[in-house]
Amino acid sequence: MAQRCEMAVALRGVASVWRRSCMTAWVGAALGAAAAPPASLLHKDWELQCDNTRTCRAAGYAPEDTADGPVSLKITRAAGAATPIQMELRLEAEDGVTGTARMQVGSLRLTDLPLSAPDGGAAKQFSALQTQAALTAFFKADLALFQVGSQRWTLSLAGLNAVLLKMDEAQGRLGTPGALIRKGTRSEAEVLAPLPVPQIRAVVPVSTRPLSNAITQALLKAVPKSDYEYCSSSELQAKAYRLTQHLLLLTQTCEMGAYNQTELLWLAPDNAPYLPRLLQASGEFDPATGAAHYGMKGRGLGDCWHTQTWRFSGQGFTLADEGVDGACRGFVGGAWQLPVHVSRVIEPAGVKTQK
Repeated sequence: MAQRCEMAVALRGVASVWRRSCMTAWVGAALGAAAAPPASLLHKDWELQCDNTRTCRAAGYAPEDTADGPVSLKITRAAGAATPIQMELRLEAEDGVTGTARMQVGSLRLTDLPLSAPDGGAAKQFSALQTQAALTAFFKADLALFQVGSQRWTLSLAGLNAVLLKMDEAQGRLGTPGALIRKGTRSEAEVLAPLPVPQIRAVVPVSTRPLSNAITQALLKAVPKSDYEYCSSSELQAKAYRLTQHLLLLTQTCEMGAYNQTELLWLAPDNAPYLPRLLQASGEFDPATGAAHYGMKGRGLGDCWHTQTWRFSGQGFTLADEGVDGACRGFVGGAWQLPVHVSRVIEPAGVKTQK
């Protein structure tokens, strides 16, 4: 069901909120029935995305009807008792934005606010005092105004409280002194601890060369027709690779469009009748590293991305990382990459990978 949900969404190009609902179902299926998908929420002008370690990130944007330039504020908090709150600001303008920003929220005025680099450089975070002052003011206001020189941006605070309440819930903070929204007297010892970062010991295929056309065609004939339920064609380009002495991989383009391409992957034993098994993993396969890279570009202002990387572990493919760009709201490629799944990949000696 999760596979079909994601494929239907990817190929039909529906709104990002529905794409994310399907995506979280897919992650849960990929990681096993016992693993609940990370918490997420899109409410008004704010969104939340937690990852598989229980680190949560909330991002807010300008109102959709504003004439000001793109602005986004990200609030990050790791799981665990008494963890600090980190805040980062992104502003964008045609001629670029440099220096520091000023912020006004109600009667609060803050100066010398650092700006996160749009090129993905090191994060520039508000100080602890700036963060606490800003949050206190946000809870009582509808908008936050930012200025750099004569340039001006408006951040909507609609949806912030609901998103932070969801963050508190996901991290088990409701009713504790450290909760952001619903504080109480419950012990901080009851706050959920961070989940460990999973490790993947990656394995490279025994050969980087595609197998013969005869083997590829034999594998294709063994694929059940139901595997192509959401494909525009089952006659698109296919390749087969040898992963191990006993395992083969079949890859086939399922859908090609102006902005996206969908690749299906099957594992098969190296003996007739093959019986290929459709994988949760999908994307462009790199035989040099054994990685499959998936990317789906959403249409609309900002062209947001949903990305995944899957790694071959010797017996199958394991999700190594997944992220979404969020609502984008005018930021080309997104204001932030919001992780859904993170891991530590142990690479084979001498292997270099590039996402």
